[in-house]
Amino acid sequence: MRIAVCDDEEAQRILLTKYLQEWAKQQNILLEVVPFLNAEGFLFCWAEDKAFDLLILDIEMGELNGMELAMKLREQYADIPILFVTGYESYMAQGYEVSALHYLLKPIHKEKLFGVLDKFQRAQKPEDKLLLQTESGSIFILPSDIWYIEAAGHQSVLYTSNRECKIKHSISEMKDLLQDRQQFIACHRSYLVNMQHASAIVKSELIMDSGIRLPISRGATKPVNEAFIRTYTSE
Repeated sequence: MRIAVCDDEEAQRILLTKYLQEWAKQQNILLEVVPFLNAEGFLFCWAEDKAFDLLILDIEMGELNGMELAMKLREQYADIPILFVTGYESYMAQGYEVSALHYLLKPIHKEKLFGVLDKFQRAQKPEDKLLLQTESGSIFILPSDIWYIEAAGHQSVLYTSNRECKIKHSISEMKDLLQDRQQFIACHRSYLVNMQHASAIVKSELIMDSGIRLPISRGATKPVNEAFIRTYTSE
């Protein structure tokens, strides 16, 4: 595994590197930590070398701050996972905009960092596909590719980033099938949503990355908000 640490404070780079190496030793993982003094230095390296599994990124840095770097990377369609570290909670909303893996407040607590790294490592393992029945036959699909599922009588309509598919499974059956996956939550009796593809909550609506707005029922308000926060914070 290869992790980039971009922070203009030497003490933070040293501390993060120490924690990362300790975590890798516990997990029996071969790890290379590559430090960067500023966002410009990472961008210069990234132009020639994109072989990084994770970017741990401070937000408050010189001329080009961490959030601006993240936006530049996403503009280049770079899907490198980004873990933000900062001293200010106010940046969290912007973290959603660049699909941040997680957000840790300084001073960094080793246990919280380890928890994020553990979840990140598990996410790298091959994901089991679901076998679902449609009117034209069987399909296999990764749960992470599902954006949301809408009830359609005794059946459902499954939506991904680029298609919709009617499946011969009720919304209740899909809830049971996905009950062990915390990212899925019912925002309404007619909708089961993958919170990994949700970008914002506005009043009684959940806004997906595509801009689609889904209703949030009164009874689902609290669990939806908790799930939204849980997607970006350690448990």
